[in-house]
Amino acid sequence: MKTILLADPIRYPRMTTEELRSTFLLQGSYAPGALNLTYIDLDRAVVGIAAPTDKPLTLPTYPELRASYFTERREIGILNIGGTGAVCVQGRTCTLRNLDVLYIGRGIPDISFESQTTENPAIFYLLSYPAHRGHPVTLVTKEEAKPTPLGSQETCNQRIVNRYIHLEGARSCQLVMGVTHLQNGNAWNTMPPHTHMRRSEIYMYFNLAPDARVFHLMGPPNETRHLVLANRDIVISPGWSIHAGMGTRAYSFCWGMGGENQDYADMDRAPLDTLL
Repeated sequence: MKTILLADPIRYPRMTTEELRSTFLLQGSYAPGALNLTYIDLDRAVVGIAAPTDKPLTLPTYPELRASYFTERREIGILNIGGTGAVCVQGRTCTLRNLDVLYIGRGIPDISFESQTTENPAIFYLLSYPAHRGHPVTLVTKEEAKPTPLGSQETCNQRIVNRYIHLEGARSCQLVMGVTHLQNGNAWNTMPPHTHMRRSEIYMYFNLAPDARVFHLMGPPNETRHLVLANRDIVISPGWSIHAGMGTRAYSFCWGMGGENQDYADMDRAPLDTLL
């Protein structure tokens, strides 16, 4: 497991494009038959992708965690963005179809991942934060995620927001997690943007065609930059940074947060006339 040390807003304005990408962007997490995770010093998040093919993948512990097993002091949200698969949790098999989410609380030693078929394997996106208490393992199907239409065609941000792990859904210690789907012909997400110093946020963009890209906006409202992202790229957003994006065509992204609270509406808005 590699480690990323995030830059602060003092260093940020002097960073080159390559420095921004190496600090805030994770690429190559998806690899068939492998499990790749990254430890981020910001809120001690762990993020990555498990992509089982012909045999199960077991979630190990890592020296960086100083734990006897991965969830000894952690919780995990797992989103399946591939074919049907299963997550085995302490002998219990939880079947996840495409766009289903599984929450796993702290204190569960044995976790593994497998695909139903090798022709259409599962792809499990994992997001983990420290947890000071346990909550039950909970499967949330895409139908149970209460799809909420937002935006309009006129403003190019017509989208469906699905909330899976939140105060009114699957309960967690500090993790909040959901998925947003842009509708065809729309491009913008999270615009006008916002920051929230009380939580960090991590985006994973998916359902992008090979020739499609998302221009992810980041930085303080008065000094924005952008990162160009491809399918299954992951971007880290500290509390002082906006996090918005525009795609060359419609796309989906998983958003996940961890930090001071779980209030989805807790944000400090950045009106368009304040952006520079």
